[in-house]
Amino acid sequence: MAEFSPTNKKRPLFSKSMHASEVRLAWYLISPTAIIVFGLVLFPAIFSIWISFHKIGLYNLNDVFHAPFTGFDNYKAVLSDFAFKWAGPKQWGAWVTTVFYSFISTFITMIAGLIAAILLNRPFRGRGIIRSVFLFPYVAPVISVAFVWRWLLDPRPSGVLNDILLSLGVIDSPQAYLATRGLAIWLVIIFQAWRYFPFAMLMILARLQAIDDTLYEAASVDGASSWQKFISITVPQIRYVLGAIFLLRLLWTFNKFDDIWLLTGGGYGTNVLPVLTFQFSFNMYDFGKGAATAMIMMSALIVFIIGYVLIVMRNSEDN
Repeated sequence: MAEFSPTNKKRPLFSKSMHASEVRLAWYLISPTAIIVFGLVLFPAIFSIWISFHKIGLYNLNDVFHAPFTGFDNYKAVLSDFAFKWAGPKQWGAWVTTVFYSFISTFITMIAGLIAAILLNRPFRGRGIIRSVFLFPYVAPVISVAFVWRWLLDPRPSGVLNDILLSLGVIDSPQAYLATRGLAIWLVIIFQAWRYFPFAMLMILARLQAIDDTLYEAASVDGASSWQKFISITVPQIRYVLGAIFLLRLLWTFNKFDDIWLLTGGGYGTNVLPVLTFQFSFNMYDFGKGAATAMIMMSALIVFIIGYVLIVMRNSEDN
């Protein structure tokens, strides 16, 4: 029989007090972050949902919590608005423009990043410097690169592109590229792909460098061509990275406001849902309608994420 000891009797109490102290310390440490997240993320999101069901304008901003409840009237107003809905083959609504712009620019971004990663994965002199140069579009401030692009595409004869094409005799008069419907959206897509392909390049390059070289050596022994190696080895090894890039870039592009606003202001066929949200809220001062547009965007993204995750999980189970 073990001898009784007072220290053995007090040890559980000491352990409990230490655990309680650690729990309190943990709450003290995470409370500043929790307050910031609640104040800057959770509360604005919940408040936006609340605003979308109320009639709020400049006339009642001083008493916003007593704004009249409108139910789904704001959502009906957005869905029936000419700027939102489909207006014909030559006059897209904001939702069609957003879907087209988001998917096409994301796809081009991913392809450009893949090509750049494959090229930079090969050893050559000055590879580190070239990698750094390729990161410039991604790390440079968006306002600076946007105004450089506007200077390049300036509609005046002094614009860089106009000056080059006029001197070569390709065009007879200066062209307003960012003010041409149909062309403007493609220029915005190209700008988006150019600006964000380094993100895709970095993620793909990291995965390429983790692929075992013996796989390629075995394929070379079997007489596989470079294309066969790419299809049979590279693509299966990086497919999940490509899927993650596609999902992240699509979500970010779908919510992107500053790129289009700085280039075209949402005009000439480039009006997307984030710009439309800004216009409803701060041009028309209909904050309920603007919040409803944001909630429609969020709902569309949630549906896409759920569908994407289900497809990825199904493919993972099949493999």
